[in-house]
Amino acid sequence: MYYYGYYFDWTYILVLIGAAISGIASINVHTTYNKYAKVMQHQGLTAQDAAQHILESAGIYDVGIERVGGNLSDHYAPKEKVLRLSDSVYGSSSVAAIGVAAHECGHAVQHKTGYALLNLRTAAVPIAKFGSYLSWPVILLGLLFGWIGMLRVGIFLFMFVVAFQLITLPVEFDASRRALAILKNDHMLEGQEFEGAKKVLIAAAMTYVAALFTSILQLARLILLARGGSGRRRD
Repeated sequence: MYYYGYYFDWTYILVLIGAAISGIASINVHTTYNKYAKVMQHQGLTAQDAAQHILESAGIYDVGIERVGGNLSDHYAPKEKVLRLSDSVYGSSSVAAIGVAAHECGHAVQHKTGYALLNLRTAAVPIAKFGSYLSWPVILLGLLFGWIGMLRVGIFLFMFVVAFQLITLPVEFDASRRALAILKNDHMLEGQEFEGAKKVLIAAAMTYVAALFTSILQLARLILLARGGSGRRRD
C-alpha cells in the first residue's frame, strides 16, 4: 500500500509559499483600490467618461463600453470589441476606478496597434482552458493511484496554464503603461490623482506576478512528486 505522508512531505512548503504570496497580493490590491476609491477626480470625470475619452484619443471608435455586474470584473473582449466595466467602476469618479478603466482601454489600444503578445495571448486562450480543465483531474488520478505516467501527462497539461500566465504578464504591464501615459498626457489625472491611479495599477499587476510565481512553485512541486521526491512511504 502506498500513501503520501502529508506530515513528511516537505514540498508542501512550496504550496504554502505560493498561497502566502497570492494572499498578500490580493490583500494589497483590494487595500490599495479601496484607499483610492475614496479619492475623486478633480473635475468629476467618471470612469466611463474617461474610457470613452481614451478610446477616442487613440482613434478607436468601434469599441463599445458596457456595464457588467461584479466587483473588479472589468475586462476588454477583443473578439467582440467591447470594453466591460464593473458596477463599482463604471459610474465612479474615483481615481481608482478611472485607473482600472484606463487599463482596460490599454488593451483596446494594444488590439488596435496589433500588439503581438496580446494576439498571442488571445490565440492561446483555448489551449490554456484545455490545460486548466484537464490538468488537475489527471494529476489527482495519477497521484491517487500512483500512475506516474498519468501524473506526467497532467504536469504537461498544467504547463499550458503556466505558459499562458507567462504571456499574460507583459501584456498586463504594457496595458498599464499605455493607460498611465494617456492619463498623464491628456491631463485627466494630475499630481496625487495620477500617483494614486499608478499605485492601483501596480498593485493589480502584482496579482499577475503572484499568480505566475504560485503556478511555477506548484509546477516545481508536481515535478518533484513525479520524480519520487514527495516523501512517499511504503506502508
